[in-house]
Amino acid sequence: MSYLTNILLKNGTQLNSMKCGLRSFSVAPQLHAKKSLPDKTGKNIVLVDGVRTPFLLSGTDYSKLMAYDLAKEALLGILRKTGLPKELVDYVIYGTVIQEVETSNIAREAMLCAGYSDRTPAHTVTMACISSNVALTTGIGLISSGAFDVIVAGGVEFMSDVPIRFSRKMRSIMLKANKAKTAGQKLSLLAQIRPADFLPELPAVSEFSSRETMGHSADRLASAFQASRQEQDEFSIRSHTLAKEAYEKGYMTDIIPIKVPGVTGSIDKDNGIRVSTMEQLAKLKPAFIKPYGTITAANSSFLTDGASAALIMPEAKAKQLGLKPKAYLRDFTYVAQDPVNQLLLGPAYGAPILLEKAGLSMKDIDTWEFHEAFAGQIVANLKAMDSDWFAKNYMKRSSKVGAPEMSKFNKWGGSLSIGHPFAATGVRLAMHTANRLVREDGQIGLIAACAAGGQGVAMLLERHPDATPN
Repeated sequence: MSYLTNILLKNGTQLNSMKCGLRSFSVAPQLHAKKSLPDKTGKNIVLVDGVRTPFLLSGTDYSKLMAYDLAKEALLGILRKTGLPKELVDYVIYGTVIQEVETSNIAREAMLCAGYSDRTPAHTVTMACISSNVALTTGIGLISSGAFDVIVAGGVEFMSDVPIRFSRKMRSIMLKANKAKTAGQKLSLLAQIRPADFLPELPAVSEFSSRETMGHSADRLASAFQASRQEQDEFSIRSHTLAKEAYEKGYMTDIIPIKVPGVTGSIDKDNGIRVSTMEQLAKLKPAFIKPYGTITAANSSFLTDGASAALIMPEAKAKQLGLKPKAYLRDFTYVAQDPVNQLLLGPAYGAPILLEKAGLSMKDIDTWEFHEAFAGQIVANLKAMDSDWFAKNYMKRSSKVGAPEMSKFNKWGGSLSIGHPFAATGVRLAMHTANRLVREDGQIGLIAACAAGGQGVAMLLERHPDATPN
């Protein structure tokens, strides 16, 4: 019996929706008085609302667009959903990972395309898969400082069309040719070119520091924590099953339908959700470490196109504008660890630090939303959090923090099923947290995610008393 299945069987009751044997970590919902978190900013900063375009597999219906087209839709969508006039936006912060050279400051280009005031400043941030978390927390800082009140934060990723470069030697020759004055100088440079110089350079899919792909790192991490292929495939099925159920129940209200030229009708849902069986997943071969690896195409997040945007401001400003916020943005932390052997352990480091910082215990968290880069990464993080050995040797803690209750964990699916446009996922996590708190009558939600470079984020949201389902 697998570790994950064993711990679920030992501590909980089966989720009715699951066919793969996953069970909850806890014996029963724990009864406790709901805590309220203190405001540390003096502004009671709120997440008013957030939106996202449907997340689509790269190379599908968005393929003829550009990244800023999707960003424009999200930036327009948040204004339409909240009814906020464009001219009231003080600042825009937007994340992206694989940058399109034509729109290097995509925050500015997309907001202008969306019709925001040309007097509204905007800047672009990047921190791999947690870029829109950075956009949100940068907004918190700007509001806390008193510099601005009304901020739109989000992110976009467009994997259908990534910049491809000539080789460095070819680029050097071309730049010199641009400065050459005579025909002789130009011919001399031309004579230096060899056929191999025309080979393109694709965007790196490996870590610069380790030269290892994230998939290889995930395979090694899964092996280190003895996350079996069965556990990973079970978790992947869980993610897809719960995402499908969330759609059927009408919970994916953060999605804004969009029209795409050449595509019939509106695009109104993510297109990567596929509920499979354990037998189907078992047939897939390892994707990275062959033939013994456990990471496959089905238990990994897929290349995705999509954009998101959220509106944040002080609570007093929201009341002044007649807006009903979803949640308070209470606290956050960023972590970094060994990018070789612990590349994807950001949640295992960040969540305990943030809980201790806020004076919370595991039972105080009503909703958990972790970014699912790989099923093996999720299982490894859960095992790390539930390990006294890991706590003592790596966290410098006397004991483990424990694993989240699965009945509270990623209940609407996650990046494995919904998709993962790198820089857009952070806002998606925030909105699923806020909307789940309302629907599940929760008070405090915790977000955690890993990122390239061995980094990670953890954030705490608290349900706003005026929040209602939408």
